[in-house]
Amino acid sequence: MRRRPRRPAGSDPGRRQEVAGGGQERRRAGTGVGPDPAAGGSGGGRDPAAGRSGAAGRTPWRPGAGALSSGAMEPPADTPPAWVRLRDPEPGELGWIVQRHGALYAAEFGWNQEFEGLVARIVADFAEDHDPHLERAWIAELDGAPVGSVMCVREDGAPGTARLRLLLVEPAGRGHGIGGLLLDAVVAFARSVGYRELVLWTNDVLTSARSLYERAGFTLVAEHPHRSYGMALTGQDWRLPLREGSPR
Repeated sequence: MRRRPRRPAGSDPGRRQEVAGGGQERRRAGTGVGPDPAAGGSGGGRDPAAGRSGAAGRTPWRPGAGALSSGAMEPPADTPPAWVRLRDPEPGELGWIVQRHGALYAAEFGWNQEFEGLVARIVADFAEDHDPHLERAWIAELDGAPVGSVMCVREDGAPGTARLRLLLVEPAGRGHGIGGLLLDAVVAFARSVGYRELVLWTNDVLTSARSLYERAGFTLVAEHPHRSYGMALTGQDWRLPLREGSPR
């Protein structure tokens, strides 16, 4: 069958909105870590894309080379560890991604239903027509409950380029490195299938997500003011070079 053409990502600031990998990865995350610097800031509220990054695996989370934030400590001996797992979305969870984006961004940033509609279109495009070899979505679980999401999709009209979309971490999942783990999963997946670069579009108010992108090696390449979701915002384009060559 012929692939349904997608609407150009750059034709509408809303279409390119990111709120911002792989496999069935699982790890234990310490529940006794200190305050998460990616969980909010003065005047900005909590950032739905917040989280700390750590190494994936079936081992307790420890600060060190794999951690993106400093100042963490081991959980107390009587604190049970939390299990973090990345997996494919199950039936009904694409709808969960839409609902949680709409609810969290309304509560934490005051964005209106225009934003939820945008997320619904992004998710519908993925559900109806994505290439499983080059595009993927992840759900992050904390102790068996979904607390985060992210997508990696092809960039329309740009062979060799992948786009990161819909990075989200629930308040209940913050402080466990889930934001960084999801971001790392996308980068690893994009590299593994041969993408040349990874791009994303976000807004300047998402300061915690910006910290994650910078630590992962993304570079801010452009900023443009716009009015969307009932707010005056500044959109940002970010880019991460991966390798030479086009997707296989």
